[in-house]
Amino acid sequence: MTKTPVLIMLRFDSFVQGREAHLDYAGSVPDTHGAHSEPQDFNHNSPSEQRPEVLENFVVLEGLDGSGTTTQLHLADQALDSLSIPHFCTGEPTKGPVGRIIRKILKRQIQAGPETVALLFAADRNEHLYEEDEGILSHLRRGELVISDRYLFSSLAYQSLACDPQFVFYLNHRFPLPRHLVFLNTPVAVSQRRLVTRSPDGPELYDELEIQQDILSAYERGFRRFPGTDMHLHRLNGSEDPQLVFEKFWSILESLPIVKG
Repeated sequence: MTKTPVLIMLRFDSFVQGREAHLDYAGSVPDTHGAHSEPQDFNHNSPSEQRPEVLENFVVLEGLDGSGTTTQLHLADQALDSLSIPHFCTGEPTKGPVGRIIRKILKRQIQAGPETVALLFAADRNEHLYEEDEGILSHLRRGELVISDRYLFSSLAYQSLACDPQFVFYLNHRFPLPRHLVFLNTPVAVSQRRLVTRSPDGPELYDELEIQQDILSAYERGFRRFPGTDMHLHRLNGSEDPQLVFEKFWSILESLPIVKG
């Protein structure tokens, strides 16, 4: 019981110093309770060296809780397996030590302040990307297609509700972007009905109706931060039958050279 917190603190310290996440933005960490001017949105006039890298063969699924992202990830995993296409299906929060803490917070088993939650998600994402053997970049370097159920856009949508949005953006603005971002646009009423069967132990931290409505709006604000990048945003109707949604999702995956061969 004493070793895990030490491991987490060491890795979290490396994240804060920016060694792996490249959080070398000029200036100090913004005050989360006061006014500040930190990284700006990425637009077409942003210098190329200031824009985040876009990773080929990296695809991200996003949407409200109950929108169907996990179902689409599983369907993609099965289809890619059947075609023997090398791939890595993953998600956030991860199953690593920081991700396990986050999951306990989401299940209301432990409590943490909003800024702490935002920092934990960013630290978990840092490990997700840069972990030496099983990180996203490692899989991409091995020539695999990587699909993630949630990524930094979830932080911009969820953590920005209780934190200064610019603080959350600061924590995530140097992480690389996926080539394709697939947003399952699902009405809140539909996702709420699905959550009833998904969460028999009661709602998780962000599952309430009013919060999900705010998150949907926050997603749109988050997407508007990246108009000047080469990331492609796709919107699919998440309220449709999962197989119909997957047909549209698969058409996106089929456009990738690694899939079409």
